[in-house]
Amino acid sequence: MKFQPGMSLDHHYFRYTQFCEKTQSGGFTEEQAEVFASEQARLIENKLATKNDLVELETNLRRDMLEMEYRIIIKLGGLLAASIAVVAMLVSCFK
Repeated sequence: MKFQPGMSLDHHYFRYTQFCEKTQSGGFTEEQAEVFASEQARLIENKLATKNDLVELETNLRRDMLEMEYRIIIKLGGLLAASIAVVAMLVSCFK
């Protein structure tokens, strides 16, 4: 994959041209280096999480945990009210 105008050389912290140059200096042909660099860039883009990805995940998890906490509080409140009602009914039955 040849570099074309508009392509990012630093896409997701992967320096395509530097990678190609280093692999060529290590004995790869230009074509091999470009294929290898393209695959590395694809893997990095698809498989690695960025700091922003992790921050977004943390934010979503915190929001989900807060929602679950609210649901638990509401359910516990309902159980407490039902328990009080049962105790009050038992007390009135045994008077």
